[in-house]
Amino acid sequence: MSTLSHVTEIPAGPPQAAAEHFERLLAFETDCWDVHESMKNGSQDFVLLHVNDDQSGFDAGHIAGATHMYHATITEESLAAYPPETLFVVYCAGPHCNAADKAGARLARLGRPVKKMIGGKSGWLEEGFDLVTS
Repeated sequence: MSTLSHVTEIPAGPPQAAAEHFERLLAFETDCWDVHESMKNGSQDFVLLHVNDDQSGFDAGHIAGATHMYHATITEESLAAYPPETLFVVYCAGPHCNAADKAGARLARLGRPVKKMIGGKSGWLEEGFDLVTS
């Protein structure tokens, strides 16, 4: 008698479907390491937005080079300085926070390209990267 594990009781999908699934995820998400490396080596081609907290939370600790824009204040007017093709990468406190999802939805509804930095500030710190204060 063969017993399947919790992992294999539902078979893995076909490789082509798996590739499409993971590529779809990567179209909407990036991680702390990729953001850090892009900023470190000068290939940053996105605007990094810290989207939770009030200004004092941003001032207490954020990623160097990030811009503070509370998710509820993202509007056409607040984005007017950015060309329409600007890619925004949003982050919040971490996996327990949904401010990045709220910001991502707002940006997308305004027709703006957006990715979420998974892990947020807590992921950034877990990777061993520093925050700065204002």
